[in-house]
This record gives sequence, C-alpha cells and structure tokens, in this order.
Amino acid sequence: MPDQRPRTRREARESEHSADGLPADSVTTADDRAAATREKAEFIGRTVAIFIMPLMFVGMMITSYLGTMHSPTADDMPVVVTGSADSADEVEFALNGSQPGAFDVDVTDDAYSAREKVYDREASGAVIVEGDTATIVTASGAGVQQANTVEQLVRPALQGEGFEIETDDIAPLPDSDPSDMAAMFLMTAIVMAGYMPFSVLRSNSPELLKFKRIVPILAGWSAAIAGLVWTVACPILDVVDVKDTVAVLGIAWLGIFAISTVQLFITRLVGALGVIVGILFLMALGMPSSNMAMPVYTMPRFFRFTHEFLPMPAIGESLRSVLYFDGDGVTGHLLVLALGAVAGLLLTQIYDHFYAKRNSHPVPLDVNVPSIHGGRRPDSKSIRYISLTLFPLAMVTMMISFMLGAMHSPTPKDMPVAVVGTSTEQADATIKQLDEQMDGMFEFTAVDDEGEARRLVHDRDQVAALVLPDEDNPDFELLANQAGNNASYRVVVQIFEEVASAQDADLHVDDLAPLPDRDKNGVVVMYMAMGWILAGFMVVIVAANANPWIRPLKRMLPVIAVYAPFMSLVVALIAGPITGAVEGHFAALWGSGTLAVACISMFAMVFERLIGMFAIIPVIGTLMFAGVPSSNGALSQYMVPAFFSTLHEFLPMAAAVETIRSILYFDGDVVTEHLQVLGLWGLVSLAVVFLIDGIRPPRTQHDFGNLHLEREREIDNEQRKQALALEAAPSSHGTRSAEAGTDGRTTTDPARHQTVQGSVIDDRSRVESIPSTV
Repeated sequence: MPDQRPRTRREARESEHSADGLPADSVTTADDRAAATREKAEFIGRTVAIFIMPLMFVGMMITSYLGTMHSPTADDMPVVVTGSADSADEVEFALNGSQPGAFDVDVTDDAYSAREKVYDREASGAVIVEGDTATIVTASGAGVQQANTVEQLVRPALQGEGFEIETDDIAPLPDSDPSDMAAMFLMTAIVMAGYMPFSVLRSNSPELLKFKRIVPILAGWSAAIAGLVWTVACPILDVVDVKDTVAVLGIAWLGIFAISTVQLFITRLVGALGVIVGILFLMALGMPSSNMAMPVYTMPRFFRFTHEFLPMPAIGESLRSVLYFDGDGVTGHLLVLALGAVAGLLLTQIYDHFYAKRNSHPVPLDVNVPSIHGGRRPDSKSIRYISLTLFPLAMVTMMISFMLGAMHSPTPKDMPVAVVGTSTEQADATIKQLDEQMDGMFEFTAVDDEGEARRLVHDRDQVAALVLPDEDNPDFELLANQAGNNASYRVVVQIFEEVASAQDADLHVDDLAPLPDRDKNGVVVMYMAMGWILAGFMVVIVAANANPWIRPLKRMLPVIAVYAPFMSLVVALIAGPITGAVEGHFAALWGSGTLAVACISMFAMVFERLIGMFAIIPVIGTLMFAGVPSSNGALSQYMVPAFFSTLHEFLPMAAAVETIRSILYFDGDVVTEHLQVLGLWGLVSLAVVFLIDGIRPPRTQHDFGNLHLEREREIDNEQRKQALALEAAPSSHGTRSAEAGTDGRTTTDPARHQTVQGSVIDDRSRVESIPSTV
C-alpha cells in the first residue's frame, strides 16, 4: 500500500480532470465538497480517538482503584458483642471510644448467635466476653483483609480494658489458598470472559450479534470458559476442592453468561464503545464493590450499595460461599446473576423489536476492524471466527494461570534478612538455629554492626535485620522497611514476633521507612505503574485500528512525543490532587512516567507490526500477567515462585514500580538504574520496529478483502428469507425484479465495493448495503 493518506473523493476527481486539461474548480460539486469535509472530520475524529480512548480507560480504572484502595478506613463495620450485660456494655463503649465511627456494634446475649452472624457474613467479627477473657471471632474465608482489620482495631481496645485476648477463626482458609486469592482471581477471570469478546466482536463480525446467533454462542462460550477456569483452579493448581466442581462450574457459567447478555444489550445501545461502559461497571466500580481485595466496609459508602447488584461482587461472594462456607448464603448472589441474565436478554429483545418497527430499512453496522491479526480480512468465516475466539481465550487463560498460579500461596523463599550480633560468631550461631526452624524461608546474613544493618535495610538490600539481645537490651529489635514492600514487612514482623516470644522476650520494631496514612497498604506504586503500562500499549493498538495512516514511524513518533507526557500527566494528576494518594514529587513522576509510556509504546509496536490486535496477548502477558507477580508491588518478590522472582530484574512493570517507590519514599535513590531498564526496552524495541519496517513497510489502510462479496451474499440471504416469509407475493416479486439482475442476484455499484459496508443485527428486517467510509 502507498505510504500516504488516502485521497478524498474531491482530490481524486480534481486529479482526473486536471489530467484531462480541465479546470478543477469547474467540476467540483457541492456533494464533492461535503464528502471531503466529512472525510476530513472523520480523519480528525479518528486521530483524536487515539488520545480519548486510552484517557477514558486508564482514567476510570486508575481513578477508581487509587481513589478507593490507597487508604482504606473502617466505617460502620458490623461487629457483634456478647457477654454479661456489664461486660458487653463495657466492650461496646471501648470499641466506640477507641475508633469512633469504625464499628457498628450490635450487642446480643447469645454467643451462638454472634458466631452465626459472623459465619453468615452478616457481621465482620464478634467479641465474646467470658469473665476476664475476650475472644475475637473472625472468618478468614470472608476475607483475610477483613479479619485482619477487625483484629487490628478490636485488640487494642480490649487490651485497654484489661481483657486477656483469644482469637477464633471459624472459617479458616485452606492450606492451598492461605491468602484468599482463589476466589478473587477466579472472579476476575470470569468477569473478563464475560465482556472481552465484545471488545472486537462488534467491530469485526457484527453479523454474529443477531439475537438468534449470539445467544447460543454466548451459552457455549460460557461453558467453555467455565471448564477452563475449573481445570486451572482444580486439577492444575489445586486451589479448588474436587467436591466443589459442580458448584464452581455452575457459578462460572452463570456469571459469564449474565455479564455477556448485559454487555450484548449495552453494545446494542452504544456500539463498539459498549466495552468501555462495561468495563466501567464491571471493573472500575466492580472491584471496589466486590469485598474481595479490600473489605467493602473500608470503601466509600457508595460501594456498599453497588455491592448488592453488580455482577463482580455476586460472582466473588458466590465463590466464597461455595469454597469456604459449604454453600451458605450462595442463593441470593446467584439470584442477582440470574436476574441480570434475564434482564439482558429481555432488554435486547425489546430493543430489537422497537428498532425494527422504527427502521423498516435499518442502517447497517460497519466493519471497522477487518482482522484481528492485522492483515487482510480473511475470506473464510471459519478463520475469522477462530481468531475472535482465540483472542479472549488466550487472555483469560494467561490471566488465571499467571496471576493465580503465582500469587495464590505466597510463601517466603530466600528472603534476605540480616542478623546483628555483638560479633559475627554470635550472629552465625543464631543463624544456624533459625535455618533449622525456617526451612529456606530466609537467607540470613551475619552482621556485627547495627549501623551497617540499618543501611542495608534502608537501601532494600535486606528486607529486615534482627538485632539480638545483649547486656544493655534484653529484648529483640527488628529493623524493618515498610515502604520497601508492605507484604515483606508484615511477614518478617509476624515471624520474628514468634521467635522472640519463644525466647520469652519482646520484639521492638524499628520501621526505617513507614508508609504514610495516604498509602496504608503500599498499593500506590502498583496502581501508578499500571497506569503507565496500560497507557503505553493502548496508544499503539488504538492508533493502528482507529487511523492506520499514522502507523509509520515518521508519523507515530510525533504522536507518541505528545501522547506520552499527556498520559503521564493524567496519571500524576489522578495520583496527586484528584485522589490524594501522592503528595509532591510531581516533576519526577511526570518525567519518569513520560519515559515509561513512550518505551512501552515502542515494545507494543513490535508485536502490533507482526500480529495486529493479537499483540495484546504477548504484550499484556509480558507487562501485566507476568509483570504484576514479579514487580515487588502488591506482593513481595521473595514470596512468589522463583520464575517470577527472577523476572523482577528485567520486566518493565518491576522497573516502573521500583522507580515510583524510589521517588515517593527514598529520595530517588535507585531511579536511574530502573529508568535504564525501561529505556533499554524502548530502544531495543524501536530498533526492531525499524528492522520490521525495512522488510515489510507498515500498512496505512485497512484491507477489507472481499467484504463486499460477503455482504452481497448476506443481502441475498435476507431477501430470500423475506420472500419466503411473504409467501412470494406479487408485490414482493416486483420489488425483487427491480432490485435484482437476470441471474437473480442483487446488482451493486462496483464503486461501493471499495467501502466498508454493514450488516443488520435484526433477522426480520431487510438488509440494505450502505457505504461507510473508513
């Protein structure tokens, strides 16, 4: 294809008539000028979409996640208190006084009822007072974060009243899923499978959206993904018990089908943009509402309302009920999904009915994405439909395999910890004892200088340092670094508290870099890095499909030069003044983000050149599905399988996370080396793109192949159906005679074959072929 912008009709006609020696202006008509204006406006609109689509997607995802999860605070968390009248009142007063507004305390006289409310998830926890002992009752199966939040807030209040504290977890998590990740990642995979097919279906094969076609397709797709999800979770990863097979398969099928049918209706309303609307409700609002990653009682109150009807919470809570509570409470959540499926089907049917009544000659649906692989539109429908299936199938498979496989059972492995003694001999002797007890969990280093240990911990060369007791200090001291990684911090504090307790000593924790209140769980670095990564790859995918004329480097590089600082600015504004998750450091974050977005764009461009939209699979697989577990962001790099731990030094996500962490909490101490990693990815990718373009120049127009023939066949089929329905009435024959040639086939203007033509979604309506310029 020529490397130039396609000429407008006006330009083509002027060129033809100028060649014949006629003045161009003498043949220019009002229709030509109007067509040229429309084409120019469409070109501008498609170029603007390169900025708008990533802005919408990244903006709503990062705003939602950062805005709700950077500083979760308990608000009216339901807690049941039981005991004698005086003791119950005393505990209620203590809870309300220690954390005003954190709890909604309900006092009952029945300990059994209190436990039952916790088990039924009507209460986040309970306090059972018997004499001088107070038992904190929680259910880890309802959420590890929720159980931890209840205990962390309740324990100090009870200790202040002089109670002896005991704990009781009435729904503990299984050894195969100690971190409560199984239900969350299964839920996420199910939700992805529900909306993702529509991301390309409407733009590539709209004929499949006919109601009678799409409903059985969605039912089969739901069954296939349900089987895939169960296969990965049960026989492969063993995070689902085989006894729960039927329940998990049923929840997965119903969840996918319900989301798909609702997404079908949304697609009817707003077309290809329906996937953005779907992601808003399914992911941007769904995750904070789900009660999975964070307790819903630590989210803004709005999300308690959406928790009751959004599909993501319904799927997640259904899975929790089956996996951890023997199915208790699953009925209500399944009802939400069933009602959603019925509503989606009915609303789609109603829409189609009234659309057909209003439009006797409905406007066809345009094909805007000729192929998923980036080349000529396949002549074979089978190849095209297989491509449509492989794209979401590969994404769901990678997501659940990589994310759940890497993070479902986080266990410390070779976590570097220094042991500080009065001499290295003393430290070595202690290390030998610890190694025997901890079976490879830590990689200990003997140190005899506490100042050196502090430097190692602050610089993140060591996760922590255990200072042994001496004559001056009979207790243990732990030098830790919460900002270095909150998951590592929690692990070392918990384990070495047990070590100190076994020696009848106390453990004093000296946190060298505590996290601020605005980032209590240390998730800000992860979500900001996700914003950079998503922005970087989206510009390439959107540009290649919205306006392929921009694909050559000489046009794409100037676009990225404007886009990268723009999207980095967006992420910085979301993190800073919009959500309050970050304070200061604006220039450093903006500059680093600009480099990150640009370099990720180069990496995405390599695969887009080779395999078109299929590039999303290797790019997201590398940057997100492998990148998140290896990033040392949400989870420590020392708590994932060795494969992902090794990738920490090389992948862009890890480099982005460590860059942001260094800027926010460590005065930019290691920014340079991590920006070098990002820069190397960008430069190598740019060189590969140059090489690819030298061998095969990038296409600058969509190649729709024989789409016009495909549409002619479809028009004939629709007309035959209508003729049979009218029992070949004379008026119908007259109409067909006027529209058909002597061979019975519809005649079309050859010029129309050069444009994209649509197909109508309603089987009952006559299809007309209407050109639409791309």
